[in-house]
Amino acid sequence: MAISRAQLLKELLPGLNALFGMEYASYGEEHKELYEVESSERSFEEETKLSGFSAAPVKNEGQAIAYDNAQEAWTARYNHETIALGFSITEEAIEDNLYDSLSKRYTKALARGMAYTKQVKAAAVINNGFSGAYVGGDGVALYSTAHPLVNGGTNSNTFTTQADLNETSLEAAVIQIAAWTDERGLLIAAKPRKLIVPPNLMFVAKRLLDTELRVGTTDNDINALKAMGSIPEGYKVNHFLTDTNGWYLITDVPNGLKHFVRTPLANSMDGDFDTGNVRYKSRERYSFGWSDPLGTFGSAGAS
Repeated sequence: MAISRAQLLKELLPGLNALFGMEYASYGEEHKELYEVESSERSFEEETKLSGFSAAPVKNEGQAIAYDNAQEAWTARYNHETIALGFSITEEAIEDNLYDSLSKRYTKALARGMAYTKQVKAAAVINNGFSGAYVGGDGVALYSTAHPLVNGGTNSNTFTTQADLNETSLEAAVIQIAAWTDERGLLIAAKPRKLIVPPNLMFVAKRLLDTELRVGTTDNDINALKAMGSIPEGYKVNHFLTDTNGWYLITDVPNGLKHFVRTPLANSMDGDFDTGNVRYKSRERYSFGWSDPLGTFGSAGAS
């Protein structure tokens, strides 16, 4: 029985997909340390932050109960992007028995390209976090000293004067996060969960979070950050952060940094009748952004 090109492609595709998956996974998924991941079934996503209610007043005997109105604070929009890349192998290369070696080599390169693109786009939200050209639903940059609140106040998820990563600045960030309020000015008792650093700061982060005693002093004091479990999930290195002095905390505030997956990664292959070439492509569709800026705290560093 004759074997058609279509049958040949069906036999080849599983092997290339497996190779692609191995290479894609080996590149790392550092974005998962930053983002809450959700699926999407829409062309874009919108998330609205509600203000909640103010503190409950005392109701004196015989007086009517006080009523409050919930409000919408702002809306964050996520526009999905389609990421696609592919390669083709000529009919002549197939005839010359080069298909196997070329397809494996190109498949690995394709996987690296797709994985690299995702990590760059994920880190771009952080890398542009201090830029007024990239604002969120509340009208200011991700890292700002003036995130507006419904009650007229503000929250700050960065320092007024940027500071390098050290014991003093890290403790100050933990204290500042604990003072955050909701839209009505009620304390939310926020806490940091993990520290995100570029490779340049990984040794600093290790010493700050994992040593038993204070770093860089002659005193026999305990390391309060470690002893109190102030940053329970430790530190993670993100190789795609562009500011070598910048450092960031992910907090326990929900709906902070979000990654919506509209179409998961998918691979396909076909043969072109006119040219005789075999084409292989990879495609996925997703978005990165933030709904509540209090999901993270950032410092650009002093230098």
